[in-house]
Amino acid sequence: MTSGTSSGAWFNEALYPDWGQRFSIVKELAHRKSPFQDIRIFESSSHGRVLVLDGIVQITERDEFIYQEMLAHVPLFMHPNPKRVLIIGAGDGGVLRRVLQHRTVEKAVMVEIDGDVIELSKQHLPMFGKDAWNDLRAEVIVGDGIDYVKKSGDAAFDVIIVDSTDPIGVGDVLFTDDFYENCARILSDEGIIVNQCGVPFQQADELRETTARRAKFFPHVTAYLAAVPTYVGGFMTLGMAKKGAPPHRPDVAELARRAQGIAEGCQYWTPEVHVASFSLPPYIAQNLPRS
Repeated sequence: MTSGTSSGAWFNEALYPDWGQRFSIVKELAHRKSPFQDIRIFESSSHGRVLVLDGIVQITERDEFIYQEMLAHVPLFMHPNPKRVLIIGAGDGGVLRRVLQHRTVEKAVMVEIDGDVIELSKQHLPMFGKDAWNDLRAEVIVGDGIDYVKKSGDAAFDVIIVDSTDPIGVGDVLFTDDFYENCARILSDEGIIVNQCGVPFQQADELRETTARRAKFFPHVTAYLAAVPTYVGGFMTLGMAKKGAPPHRPDVAELARRAQGIAEGCQYWTPEVHVASFSLPPYIAQNLPRS
């Protein structure tokens, strides 16, 4: 995947066999084979620090704010009063930090299967999680998210955020019928689940198949967009499913009111971007069920 580990080396992403991106490596920071996956963190010349799992870029220091802000803030602002949030994956801590910015949140449980990701992120990517690791509202569990969801009680959470790899390898079980059925069970009456559904220009099947699975257990399914440069191929889709009433689409004024104290620190999410992110171009919308 690389031509070395010192300055002048290159990392070539392994996501697609016939198209991709590469990063110039300034310094190798960590490379560990955990019981679950190959973990690599390096300093790049263009995007700062980069987290790679099994040869695929997960997050970079330069543009992590786009993905993390949209994955966390959109569902929490769509819910009228999110108090208990479950995060599955997201071992770098960035989603946990954004969730805890919401004053209504009383408890945020993060379940990450790979403790090595948490350890290495705290050591080499402290700018992602910052002080969220020490927040008294946070419970960080090193364990299997599938098992945790199965064992959780009914209506235990208001929002579930799934920050997983693509549906291959360790992330595959987070895209199954059993998983979504259990998520629906443990969500409260107006509960919301969000998970990444890939870049439809290259991964349309991922959005289409994931949406179809969620529709078996949730009355309302949709998706919204985030433009993350390192997720090559155009818009990244974030799939959303909801119990109860149809998703409330807050207007800009309502979002601005609720986001006081949060919006000021955002570099991508704004009330206007939130509203616009649900406007899907036809090539993406065709992968969702007709309303």
